[in-house]
Amino acid sequence: MDIWEANSMAAAYTPHVCTVQGQYRCNGTECGDGSNRYGGVCDKDGCDFNSYRMGNQSFLGQNKIVDTTKVFTVVTQFITSDNTDSGDLVAIRRHYVQNGQVIPNSATTLSGMDPYDSVTDQFCNAQKTLFGDKNDFEKKGGLKTMGQALDNGMVLVMSLWDDHTAYMLWLDSEYPTTAPPSQPGISRGPCATSSGRPSDVESKYPNSNVIFSNVRTGTIGSTFKL
Repeated sequence: MDIWEANSMAAAYTPHVCTVQGQYRCNGTECGDGSNRYGGVCDKDGCDFNSYRMGNQSFLGQNKIVDTTKVFTVVTQFITSDNTDSGDLVAIRRHYVQNGQVIPNSATTLSGMDPYDSVTDQFCNAQKTLFGDKNDFEKKGGLKTMGQALDNGMVLVMSLWDDHTAYMLWLDSEYPTTAPPSQPGISRGPCATSSGRPSDVESKYPNSNVIFSNVRTGTIGSTFKL
């Protein structure tokens, strides 16, 4: 579960599901590397909600509705079918808190999709269809399987990293770069396709940093105060 993949220009949250449960070390083709991307035990694409990619280019970023130049709180809520801890996971909802205000997640504005504002199986299916992406998320079990994995417990890992393979273009630029930016799903953020090279990032921004603080878990509505 990628609960927060972001920089100051764009952000996404993305569940990934696997056909195996618990800790598991893949080997060979089951790792889904190279041309066997969809043959592995885990869904590498996942089902991402990136506000920019979903049509709202003014929602999150520097001096935008969620202003990444200032402190803000990221709230992620896992909604089950019966609103209990034991129900099947049916939605992953996101909102933000900044300057004393709760900011609901943006809704999709793309032609051909309903205005989804959360990750649901319906959202994922509609997104994959519109973008022409392979729906490995559904094939490997969708949100119900994600919920089962969360029930088993996960370790929260925080990191600051750059991307030697795709230069983070999948997060904040146009990707794949071989497709026209006007094609639904290609434009993911405002950065140039020439950006994100690790050699540039590491030489020009050696003091890049982020502060993660006040990390909390709890029942819905209990983890933040206005």
